[in-house]
Amino acid sequence: AGWGTAGRPSAAPEAGAEPAVPRSLLTATSDRACRQGVLLLGWRPVTGRNKKRRLLSAVFFIYFIYYFFFPLSRSLLPVEKVFASLPQVERGVSKIIGGDPKGNNFLYTNGKCVVIRNVDNPAIADIYTEHAHQVVVAKYAPSGFYIASGDVSGKLRIWDTTQKEHLLKYEYQPFAGKIKDLAWTEDSKRIAVVGEGREKFGAVFLWDSGSSVGEITGHNKVINSVDFKQTRPYRLATGSDDNCAAFFEGPPFKFKFTISDHTRFVNCVRFSPDGNRFATASADGQIFVYDGKTGEKVCALGGGKAHDGGIYAISWSPDSSQLLSASGDKTAKIWDVGANSVVSTFNMGSNVLDQQLGCLWQKDHLLTISLSGYINYLDKNNPNKPLRVIKGHSKSIQCLTVHKNGGKSYIYSGSNDGHINYWDSETGENDGFSGKGHTNQVSRMAVDEMDQLVTCSMDDTVRYTNLSKRDYSGQDAVKMDVQPKCLAVGPGGYTVVLCIGQIVLMKDKKKCFAIDDLGYEPEAVAIHPGGGTAAVGGADGNVRLYSIQGTSLKNDDKSLEAKGPVTDLAYSHDGAFLAVCDANKVVTVFSVSDGYAEHNVFYGHHAKIVCIAWSPDNEHFASGGMDMMVYVWTVSDPETRVKIPDAHRLHHVSGLAWLDEHTLVTTSHDASVKEWSISYN
Repeated sequence: AGWGTAGRPSAAPEAGAEPAVPRSLLTATSDRACRQGVLLLGWRPVTGRNKKRRLLSAVFFIYFIYYFFFPLSRSLLPVEKVFASLPQVERGVSKIIGGDPKGNNFLYTNGKCVVIRNVDNPAIADIYTEHAHQVVVAKYAPSGFYIASGDVSGKLRIWDTTQKEHLLKYEYQPFAGKIKDLAWTEDSKRIAVVGEGREKFGAVFLWDSGSSVGEITGHNKVINSVDFKQTRPYRLATGSDDNCAAFFEGPPFKFKFTISDHTRFVNCVRFSPDGNRFATASADGQIFVYDGKTGEKVCALGGGKAHDGGIYAISWSPDSSQLLSASGDKTAKIWDVGANSVVSTFNMGSNVLDQQLGCLWQKDHLLTISLSGYINYLDKNNPNKPLRVIKGHSKSIQCLTVHKNGGKSYIYSGSNDGHINYWDSETGENDGFSGKGHTNQVSRMAVDEMDQLVTCSMDDTVRYTNLSKRDYSGQDAVKMDVQPKCLAVGPGGYTVVLCIGQIVLMKDKKKCFAIDDLGYEPEAVAIHPGGGTAAVGGADGNVRLYSIQGTSLKNDDKSLEAKGPVTDLAYSHDGAFLAVCDANKVVTVFSVSDGYAEHNVFYGHHAKIVCIAWSPDNEHFASGGMDMMVYVWTVSDPETRVKIPDAHRLHHVSGLAWLDEHTLVTTSHDASVKEWSISYN
């Protein structure tokens, strides 16, 4: 109920309205809280009847404590722009893609993340990162206010969608094992969860209490899919690896009968929005349609086989008249269910990566997910070419760099599957290079003065890729004798490549000098912007300086001492400073003009620092670590810093780069790229 005058209850507020709080209750609560807070810290509260003075006193005290003890956090919080990862896919396993009830967003999972994207503009994205284990499925409640997501440990989290923080509402463990699918009833009050439980393969319960509202039985193997009839009387259907579907009535939901029409795994079960039909899709290439209320068989789509390969996903049109199916035969089809005929067949390609593992019919958008992880927007008017294809990374990103090309700023990122992507920093539009590139993890990348992207990979090659053409060329790949792990580019066409136990000098895409038997393991390298000097950081905690002399490298017999094993280093753009980060959570800055004397030491990270990058203003630099933190430091004052906590929550930061003096780009093993607006106050 609401509150009337003098704290008396009045009529209930309108739906969706926040209940008012009586002024007397609010004043008493805040007054008591302030008094208790001040007393707790040993301060006497201000006496007197003036409550405003008390409140102001407490606020001033809290501000004083914050400002005095936390001067480092005074910078404005950065604003984030997210370039999301693609779905994490696995061959032969269906990928569930969910949609919101209003038709504005779709969502899927990658690793420990749930990715929410705008269906009209997929560059607008949000990432939920509170799961401790790999997430398998996420779906909106029909109300649109909550999302339920399930992971491989059997944890189900129900969280808020209306706020940026995505506050957790409830968490349950329906069974011990991977959750493979879940479904909500139309009133958003009941949830069914199925998967790889040890003692049971599914559960149905109330969303707000966890109380059981039935049992999911009738299967003797893993249950892959579940769905509710979205109209009363409620029905529930499941599909399993035992080649059967099962039909339930409720609530409370009770097993009625098994459906044994399929000959292979049942991958997907979906009720039509009007509840009149439900369909089952299987690895045997067949789709059967049943009556939604009784479970009686209506027809087999296509008369026999609907697809030449296994079918991984189906999705109904909003008007319940048509069905979209996605198959391993590299096609997707639209079916007219009433006429039992194919309306359109979408040929997605001939490569094995063109297998279709998931689909969603959202308003007028038809989406499918390929084995490559790409998200395809199908065109009803042109089945042979999608309207658009959303690309990106589906595997962890190891490195990134930035470059201006044609007046636009682009972000380049490389992942552990060898894929390199480029992103428009303004719009988030992205694509990959054409041709055959790296076949293994891209470990490091940089852009040289010839506008070439220089990359090294665990496939034992260093590649030079023209950024105006953006296509791989076979002759621009240089084979290394030993696996490369880091590189740096400098003026004059020089590239210094660090391999395991070896330093290689390259000029104009050719190897010209190598140093073996180093006596230490090189880990990171940087070339002075003026050329002539290369700094190499070692696992022994020392930075050694080498002179680049024509086509040879000469050890200057000068070493700088870091505070631990060197993980990364970088020269400022004006060449005045060298910043070195190490495994002991410290950044050390050396002054080049002072003979590489130690200029300042920076502490703050709680775990190993793995990457470092200088701002174009040469007064600030950023560091990222395994503590998921990013710090932006001021060279002249180690006490002044901008802190970005949980930059990529539950994943350590793997790469940093600056677009300009106030825009920092970060990436991580969560396969996403983020832009941060940095302000110094």
